[in-house]
Amino acid sequence: MKRKLSALLSLATAAAMLSACSSSTASTTTAAATTKAAESSAAEQTTQQEASSTAAATTEEATTAGTTAATGGVSLTVVTSFGGDDGNRQNYEDAYTAWEAATGNTVKDASATSNEQWKAQVLSDFETGSEPDVLFFFNGVDSNPLVEGEEVVSIDEIREVYPDYASNMDDSKLGASPVDGKNYSIPTAGYWEAMYVNKTVLEDAGVEIPDADTTWDEFLTMCQTIKDKGYTPIAVSLAEVPHYWFEYTVLNNGSRAVHEIVPTDSSSEEYTNWVNGLNDIKDLYSKGFLPENTLTATDAETFQLMADNKAAFAIDGSWKMGWFFGSTDEDGNEVAGNVDDVSRYTVTYVPAKGDRKTTDMIGGLSMGYYITRKAWEDPEKQAAAVSFVEAMTTDDVVGKMAGGTAVTALKNGTPAAENPNSLVLDALAMIKGSTGTVSAVQDNLSSEQKTKLLVDDVKLVANGSITAEQAVDDTLALAK
Repeated sequence: MKRKLSALLSLATAAAMLSACSSSTASTTTAAATTKAAESSAAEQTTQQEASSTAAATTEEATTAGTTAATGGVSLTVVTSFGGDDGNRQNYEDAYTAWEAATGNTVKDASATSNEQWKAQVLSDFETGSEPDVLFFFNGVDSNPLVEGEEVVSIDEIREVYPDYASNMDDSKLGASPVDGKNYSIPTAGYWEAMYVNKTVLEDAGVEIPDADTTWDEFLTMCQTIKDKGYTPIAVSLAEVPHYWFEYTVLNNGSRAVHEIVPTDSSSEEYTNWVNGLNDIKDLYSKGFLPENTLTATDAETFQLMADNKAAFAIDGSWKMGWFFGSTDEDGNEVAGNVDDVSRYTVTYVPAKGDRKTTDMIGGLSMGYYITRKAWEDPEKQAAAVSFVEAMTTDDVVGKMAGGTAVTALKNGTPAAENPNSLVLDALAMIKGSTGTVSAVQDNLSSEQKTKLLVDDVKLVANGSITAEQAVDDTLALAK
């Protein structure tokens, strides 16, 4: 199986690695599952019987945490994108430490910031046999090698042994694999991408907050005024996380109807949209609207400009909300955010041009928890892995992750935020006024293509080292 996956991943990881620069209690196995095992080969019988025995034995040890039973003393390696600067980092830590306390199991957390280098490393770990037991990862084409290599377990297969797995989720919203149309991952909170605004900077520069009617040309004028006042108009790292600006500049040059379509050749409408979008990023760089170190700085470094009242605008996702105002830990204690006064910040639509309405947004459900084949076929880890994912995707945990503003797949809907602050209220108003959402087109690119375009080439287009056409051509060539 590793040999098969290695072949699938060789192209998907090579470029990125070279660059190196982005509740319910479980039941025992059902009669139907037992019958299926009886019809399987002898080897399959042994595997399923071991899994069933493990599930049956551990079910009696169900914890009061409301998760599937799991024998204490199990250590799970878990990889997620909830790195140190993620707005949901504290919520994630609170959830898994509560699970550890309730079950007696432990988590070897290997979380990091989600960028192209991280994605490539995740895939490389599977290739070398170093994959985790549970993985929080993308459910689009990024996960294709894992599904094709049979390295992750489908929800249907898990439910043969644990019928109530993810029973609080709407299966139609989970994000089926492009490979076979099956669901493999359980999402927490979905996302929207929008523009965060530093009110203090705008007020000092005499600039109004962009709203549902703000055009791209008006936005450029705002940026020039802010720059003239001595501030950085836009906080962004083109070296590490340029994709939010790529998505919106492409959408600004196209429309929701075609945004998710990857160009086929230079004669396509989508090709022109991509070229024009990249050139808009170049224009922002050329005008001096980006940080001076945008070509080399990390995302954390550039976003800190917002907290330090040195930058006015930053496009990011709904998950960034917690970065501003913090969160509440399992004991009810407030964990400080990164800004002194959250009321001095707001979130709004990204200014538009062309056929796009300013109120058209990027958003969707793109990531979720996977149980790896490695953990599933380990009698000591199977029940623990199921228990862990269930604990991380309860209505309560997902509600905290969503913060009352994000999309979820919960059957009961996204829980309303308690005592929402001004930033949450602004986000809710923005979502209510949205005229529609479309998924990020980068989710339809291979890992190698994304690395080439977003890690390697966006910054080169910005500083004029290569043309936008060359960047798009080189990206599309990797699909052939």
